[in-house]
Amino acid sequence: MSDDVVADDAPEPVAEPEPELRCGVPVTWSRGQEVLHPTRDQLLTVVGSLRDDGFWFCTDLCAVDYSAHGGDRNLPDAVAGERFEVVVNLVNHRDRQRIRLRVQVPEADPRVPSLFAIHPGTEAPEREAFDLFGITFDGHPDLTRILLPDEWVGHPLRKDHPVGRIPVQFKAAPAAR
Repeated sequence: MSDDVVADDAPEPVAEPEPELRCGVPVTWSRGQEVLHPTRDQLLTVVGSLRDDGFWFCTDLCAVDYSAHGGDRNLPDAVAGERFEVVVNLVNHRDRQRIRLRVQVPEADPRVPSLFAIHPGTEAPEREAFDLFGITFDGHPDLTRILLPDEWVGHPLRKDHPVGRIPVQFKAAPAAR
């Protein structure tokens, strides 16, 4: 038999499955919930597309510092993990669906576009992520501190921020009667 002829009983080569995509971005699943992984540049387009699909309500926006986390983060192969992550949760009430977006944010340039123009309810959560993690939301109408005083230095929810200590004075135990 010649080298260029394949035997009839040889198995067909199996192609790698295509990664699952929605709105052009990779998808994973977590506890039955669909999770999209847009880049910072894709975020506004994806959120706008999801809004057109009925995801009109943003229930939450928060940030995570993964600098001390060495475990599996359940990211698609096409997504490189960064120190920070902005997590956005959207709800489609009509179809009773939730969807989560996880945007990787590099430590060297901690900025993402603001969702305020699409979801005005993100005004305070974006300020909180800015205040506590130092992530800038480009296009936010009033990106100022919301929890800490203006003169505060640093971002206390960053894992490398020093832990503050306030001495606590305890009263003596009450006398037994």
